[in-house]
Amino acid sequence: MNRDKLEGGIRHLRGRGKTAFGAIAGRPRQQVEGAFDQAVGAAQHAYGRARDTAHDLERDGRHLADEAVGRGRAIAGEVRERGRHYGDEAVRRGRAVASQAEENKGATLLLVAAAAFGLGWLLRRSR
Repeated sequence: MNRDKLEGGIRHLRGRGKTAFGAIAGRPRQQVEGAFDQAVGAAQHAYGRARDTAHDLERDGRHLADEAVGRGRAIAGEVRERGRHYGDEAVRRGRAVASQAEENKGATLLLVAAAAFGLGWLLRRSR
């Protein structure tokens, strides 16, 4: 609760008292002043509530932003770790293929030539 809510509530209650007393005593001026104080007090109380709501929203927004940053960092770390794993696996498999190609030079040459011929045949222009 902030000061505006408290002061607005008190002024609103004081205005209700003035209005009631003015009605009982037959004093229209006091009734009008009481009604004015009620309206001003209600407005001040509403302003205080709006300030509290704005403060709560700011706090919640900062909390959500901090949580999003934390989750983003966790996801980035996980993605980085997976990337390293896949990179290491690709290097390992590439070396294994290169080693096998080195051991079987004739078969590798024949396979590359067949792949090049097939690709050339597929990409040729038809007449």
